[in-house]
Amino acid sequence: MSISDRDLYKQIRVTTAKAQKKPATSRAYRGLSTVDPANKSNILYDIALIKQDIINHFHIRQGEKLENPEFGTIIWDVIYEPLTENLKTVIAQNVTEIVNSDPRVSVDSIIIDQYEAGLVIDCTLTYLPYNISEKMKLTFDEDAGNF
Repeated sequence: MSISDRDLYKQIRVTTAKAQKKPATSRAYRGLSTVDPANKSNILYDIALIKQDIINHFHIRQGEKLENPEFGTIIWDVIYEPLTENLKTVIAQNVTEIVNSDPRVSVDSIIIDQYEAGLVIDCTLTYLPYNISEKMKLTFDEDAGNF
C-alpha cells in the first residue's frame, strides 16, 4: 500500500446508521387527575382520561361556570322532579350534548332510570380514535348530592 492510499484510507469515514427512533406509543391523550387516590400516578392516558373528562363535566351544574354558564348538566336541577317521559327526553338531550361536546367520543344510546335516591343513566359510548364502544353508568344521588 502506498502512502497516498494510506492517506486516502484515513480520510474515509464510515458512519454508523442513525439509531432508529422508538415506535410511537399508542398513548394519544395525556392528562392529570387527582380524583382516584388508588392510582399510584396522577397521570391518565387515552380512554381513562376521556372518561374522567366526561365525569368532570357531569359534576358541574349548569350555570356554575362563570365564564360559560351553558357548560355543565341540568340533571342536578331536575333530580327532585318526577321522572316523566318529557323529562327523560330533556335529560337525554343534555347527556347527548355533553358527551358529543368532546370530539373524542360519541354517544350511541342512553337509558335513564330512577332508583330509590336519584337517577341512573346508562350510556353506550364510542371512543372515536380507538373505535371502542363501552357502557358508562352515571348515578346521581339526591340525598347526598353526590355523583
